[in-house]
Amino acid sequence: MANVTAKAGGRAKPAKETPSREKTAERLLKSSADKFYDPDVDIDWQAPLAEGKYYQPEHRVTLYGTELWERLSPEQRIELGKHELASTASVGLWFEVILMQMLLKEFYRCDPTTNHAQYALTEIADECRHSTMFAKAVARVGAPAYGPIRSLRRLAKLLPVIAYGPAMYGSILVAEETLDRLQRETMNDENVQPLVRMVNRIHVLEEARHVTFAREEVLRGMQGMGKVELFYQRLVIALVSFAVVRSIINPRVYKSVGLRPRDARKVALANPHYQETVRWSGERVMSFLTEAGLVGKPFMWLWRKSYLLK
Repeated sequence: MANVTAKAGGRAKPAKETPSREKTAERLLKSSADKFYDPDVDIDWQAPLAEGKYYQPEHRVTLYGTELWERLSPEQRIELGKHELASTASVGLWFEVILMQMLLKEFYRCDPTTNHAQYALTEIADECRHSTMFAKAVARVGAPAYGPIRSLRRLAKLLPVIAYGPAMYGSILVAEETLDRLQRETMNDENVQPLVRMVNRIHVLEEARHVTFAREEVLRGMQGMGKVELFYQRLVIALVSFAVVRSIINPRVYKSVGLRPRDARKVALANPHYQETVRWSGERVMSFLTEAGLVGKPFMWLWRKSYLLK
């Protein structure tokens, strides 16, 4: 069956063929059965943390390159990176809980005997393990589980209700693929804590299947979409993506090194290094979503405000 995607103006255009939904799900189910991780078994949670090691690459810390960064001691820089890692992990956990709700909603509408439905359940099982892994990682490094700010946590309860189709899967991709690129860099950096590198490695390897699943659902959902529906889908994904990207670092992390959260947050958001990190982490997914037709007018200002696009 031929696939179509929408142009920025709302017209449909032919796109590459994608494998059938059932074939893809069958392949992903086999891959999931062949290779999966149990963080309780595959990570040594009792291993001591390495002294003097970073918790993420130094140049990915939000204040890197600013005057505030220059005023921090080497120990404070490591400490801030640790708390930003805890914020990222706990926000990731929060979004995975929302993702599981959305996938359960998808499963509720499906024939449970199909490969598609069964892979949705398999992905939920993966996300349960990932959420446990992130929670254990935050506890092990000894930082708070910051999560998103309270108002966003409350507002996000609406997402499983209002999000469906391409915007739902596209939002999942924004959260997963931006984090994935940062984690791939981190897991290969020998200056980073071995525990953090192992957590990232497990997440990257298992999320690759989730990305394949979500990308094909985006393309499939864009087939023959009308202008009104396209407007709605673009609105939802732009809003969710902005909220997700801006929530990754909770402003309270800056208290860990004696900085005022509001002031440090303002410096971080204006920091060219941080803005470039966000764009770099989202390059692949933004290219895909733009080509698919989910990124376009009249919501480009929101994408620019999120720093995912210039």
